[in-house]
Amino acid sequence: MRMRTRITRAVGLLLLIYAVMVLLVAGCQRQMIYYPQRGDEPTLTRQAAAAGLQPWSGAGGDRIGWQRAPEAAEPEAAAVLVIHGNAGHAGHRGYYADALGDPRNTGGEGWHVYLLEYPGYGSRPGQPTERSLKKAAEQALAQLNDQHPRVVIVGESLGTGVATHLAGKRPEQVDALLLISPFPSLVDVGRSHFPWLPVSWLLRDRYDSQGPLSGYPGPVAVVIAESDEVIPPRLSQRLFDDYQGTKRRWVQPGRGHNTMDLSRQAPWWGEVTGFWRESWR
Repeated sequence: MRMRTRITRAVGLLLLIYAVMVLLVAGCQRQMIYYPQRGDEPTLTRQAAAAGLQPWSGAGGDRIGWQRAPEAAEPEAAAVLVIHGNAGHAGHRGYYADALGDPRNTGGEGWHVYLLEYPGYGSRPGQPTERSLKKAAEQALAQLNDQHPRVVIVGESLGTGVATHLAGKRPEQVDALLLISPFPSLVDVGRSHFPWLPVSWLLRDRYDSQGPLSGYPGPVAVVIAESDEVIPPRLSQRLFDDYQGTKRRWVQPGRGHNTMDLSRQAPWWGEVTGFWRESWR
């Protein structure tokens, strides 16, 4: 009887500890998803200028990110909307403007690159949530469609969940996608890191990519880091395999989530844009 009582108490204590841990994770889950870096407007503007970036404002004049216009753009040149990952801020992603603003990577054309900032990141007011990020991206896409004949979207890590949302909701406004370290849903990523947690019950911001992507008819390029420690490569591969449209994949051997080759000299940039242009003919 004493042994049974001890076992019952031990099990009860373990269950209590587990419940407390679940509640703690549930309460701070957004702090575990979003890692914004903040900054004041003058400092960010100076840093952006040093990287060759100019302010990008919304229809109401509020700052929504950064941009780099080509020196000489053709009338039919594409605009690139970059939707970044969960850490830092948009000003840290100047390498996308370097790569996709380089005519050598875009078939001789100069493309206009826009780096979207998230609410709660950089100097942009608000709080980062799935809803606020998607709303900001929808507004940005609407503006670019009014200004450019073609818009392609680059999604990075968490940003792939926003990019696929746009492609699924407004397929006629998205001419192509590039997904870097994508995932079927954030639930899948959470399960891979916390298999002992009921992630599907707890997670509020889910970023389902698989559903929206299934309704998108355009060309999709996927880049996977072979040794990605944040987004398991098998999840990126699953999303790629499940997509039934025109697609192409690039795998970077030995690269991790934060060590991918995104430099303008990387040959895969020209291969991606060439793949897109072929589908537009």
